[in-house]
Amino acid sequence: MTVVPQWLEQWNRRLAKWLWWVVLVGVIGSLPVMYARVQTENSADKVEIVMNYKAILQVSTSQPNPAAFVQTQMNNLKEAGVNAMAVFESSLEELSWAGEVTVYNAGQAALLDGKLSEPGDNRTYVLFNNAADEPTLRPIIEAAFKQLEVPVTSWSAQGRAGLRIDMSPDDAYIRPMQPNPLAMKAIRDAGFLVVPRLSDRILPYDSTRMKAWLESFKTYGATRIIFDGEAVPGFNDQDEEKSLDDFAKQLKEYGIGIAAIENLKVPQKGLGTLAKEIGYNVVRLHSVSDIEMSQAKVPVLTDRFVLAVKDRNIRMIYLNAIQVKDPIRLQVTHPFDTIVKSLAGDEDNNEDGAIARMKDFGFVIGEAHPFDIHHAPAEKALRALTIAGAVSLIALTVGLFLPSILTPITILGFIGGAGVWVLNSSTLTQALALFVAIAAPTASVVTLIRLLRARRNQPESFRRSAGARLGSATILYVRTAVLSVAAVPFVIALLNDITYMLVLQQFRGVSLLHLAPIALVAVYLFLYGPGATVWGNARRILNLPITVLWVVAAVVLGAAGMYYLSRTGNAGQATGIELQLRSILETTFHVRPRFKEFVLGHPLMLLGLFLALRYPKWPLLLIAAATIGQLSMVDTFAHIHTPSILSATRDALGLAIGFVFGLIAIAVWQVLASIWYKSRGGAKARV
Repeated sequence: MTVVPQWLEQWNRRLAKWLWWVVLVGVIGSLPVMYARVQTENSADKVEIVMNYKAILQVSTSQPNPAAFVQTQMNNLKEAGVNAMAVFESSLEELSWAGEVTVYNAGQAALLDGKLSEPGDNRTYVLFNNAADEPTLRPIIEAAFKQLEVPVTSWSAQGRAGLRIDMSPDDAYIRPMQPNPLAMKAIRDAGFLVVPRLSDRILPYDSTRMKAWLESFKTYGATRIIFDGEAVPGFNDQDEEKSLDDFAKQLKEYGIGIAAIENLKVPQKGLGTLAKEIGYNVVRLHSVSDIEMSQAKVPVLTDRFVLAVKDRNIRMIYLNAIQVKDPIRLQVTHPFDTIVKSLAGDEDNNEDGAIARMKDFGFVIGEAHPFDIHHAPAEKALRALTIAGAVSLIALTVGLFLPSILTPITILGFIGGAGVWVLNSSTLTQALALFVAIAAPTASVVTLIRLLRARRNQPESFRRSAGARLGSATILYVRTAVLSVAAVPFVIALLNDITYMLVLQQFRGVSLLHLAPIALVAVYLFLYGPGATVWGNARRILNLPITVLWVVAAVVLGAAGMYYLSRTGNAGQATGIELQLRSILETTFHVRPRFKEFVLGHPLMLLGLFLALRYPKWPLLLIAAATIGQLSMVDTFAHIHTPSILSATRDALGLAIGFVFGLIAIAVWQVLASIWYKSRGGAKARV
């Protein structure tokens, strides 16, 4: 075993003290950057409620008077709070839903003139239903099929003008073309904002065509585009034609921004590059699919809209609809009444809608705007302090396990930190943020275990009253939480970039953050015990006989770990009890603390501390398990798209409610312990 020179041991002890001061300076240096982020988050308070106009047209086809149905629903939606309509790239199908054209196959077209179709004719025939619309629609249809090199000729029937398209009806029906100017005019005239939806399906990209489209959008007041499909316009031709660059240039020229749809299984290709090139004129959008909308209940939708806006920096809510054949009531249904009630409220049940609840949080319905990005003064210098503090905290944590290498690890850490500062690499910055997020809760709990172990040499400290132990436990409870959240200023300052707020890039390593502190604390608890070396403790554990109890415990712990990891992302399913607790807390406090903090981690911490001040060894297991609450507080701030004030409130509320639950657990323990001692004839034993 290598013996550490005394001079190095003394130097490491002095260095550790200095590193804590550097951590403090780093925290202070991070505060202006945190404030700048809060300013950025508060710079956009308008929420745009967007209805899929195409969905209204589609549902109208099941109604006896489609035009009247469309008008009625638009009026109802406007009164409820919807202030924008999305217009897709048009098609013959959509134009027919709108009643602007009628599409025929060859047989149907021939019958209009009382004739039979020519054998083998499988072309598409289109009639304009309103002569006034022909000058607008004809060039759009002709241009779309000309781009496909499909012949289009004039055709007429019964005095109405039309077109003959040399493509089968099934194929021609769905081919994309320019968004319908007639629809955009009707939407604008009805008092709605126009929001075009574009795709990269019309290939090759044509700069002249796109310029004409954007000019048309600007004419109708459009200021933002939502993308449809797997890629943004220009993405597929970027390598050869630099088409994405051209599209970005034109968007900037016309002052049109874009929307980033959250929770897509696969991000839309080219969105991140486009966002950067237009100066992040981007807002986050939450979409409710047509299937979800047809099944959702009003209270669920209302909560969903409000949480999206206040919890995840969403500034556009996108609504879909679909007609559904109800096999029970034997009728065709649609979700527009549900949409109206979820937004405007349900007077019959005296329930506020999403619009009113958003206003309670300071949001108003209007045209969505991007965040106004704020920066702290001398931010580059403050970033250097942040990096120094983060590196110091990581080095201190390593030093708790390997004290002999604190000096070299600190030197290496500061060299690496200098690289992070100079290169400004997102990968290196994320790595540093991840390491400091792991380090703080680990150091917090490990130093707590060391403090409690040091009390074993003071037997009188274990004979204090329950009240005195509760007071000390409370102080240690707060001390541990404060040290754990020391990572928060570093994480916020390191990841203070608009791309994280817009989720154009995400903080990676969440699973590691949820596992590493627990594992490291467990390693310290079992291998760094007093009276033996690390290797000696490891050999002792490995030499223990494996019993059935051990196997069962391993299986239970493994299952618990798998469930725990499944809940670290967005895909995990909450239990019924958890959902009820969430609803109660959201209704009461308007902020929902994390379940694993206030129900598991924090109560276990308080109970473990209370018992550790009475029993010297086994309660440390509870404290190690309670690491889950400490790391979760840091992880809350790793969700950069959540407003930092809300994250802070969530952590504070979790600590407070967890403290109450911990008091309940202590009371239950005291009662059960008293009963146990009395049953064994020890009525006066201190518990």
